[in-house]
Amino acid sequence: MFKPQRIEPKPGQESVWDYPRPPRLEPSPKRIRVVFNGVAIADSQNAQRVLETSHPPVYYIPPEDIKMEYLQRTGRQSFCEWKGNAGYYTIVVNDKQAENAAWFYPHPTSRFAPIKDYVAFYPSRMDACYVDEEQVQAQAGDFYGGWITSDIVGPFKGGAGSWGW
Repeated sequence: MFKPQRIEPKPGQESVWDYPRPPRLEPSPKRIRVVFNGVAIADSQNAQRVLETSHPPVYYIPPEDIKMEYLQRTGRQSFCEWKGNAGYYTIVVNDKQAENAAWFYPHPTSRFAPIKDYVAFYPSRMDACYVDEEQVQAQAGDFYGGWITSDIVGPFKGGAGSWGW
């Protein structure tokens, strides 16, 4: 079985292989923005980020920093052993939509209570997502929603052959 080799971070970088399991939740002082169909649907400096071994950070944005009129609740649900049951939103802006492109935890576990109703977006399904002014790269695969920036190094779970890591 392939065993990934940790990339040594340079000064100012983080390795996802130094992130804990179970994951850690921490506030992010950075500006987080999400753009879909030309509209900035989220803009926050009050996001929380989840850090988990082998995964780029996932940013959870408070609903008050999101134009919630563009989010439509769907029937999709999933379960995270750490955070609990997730619900999903389809994003609709004018004539364009992204189905189940964002998720949230209406009743998270006590450890993740600070992200109750905060929304995370799949960057692969948005026009652009930004951490400060850097456009993020989406984590590979269609299951994870990590945000890759120049200050994060891998290798990252999610791509072909990484399921068993």
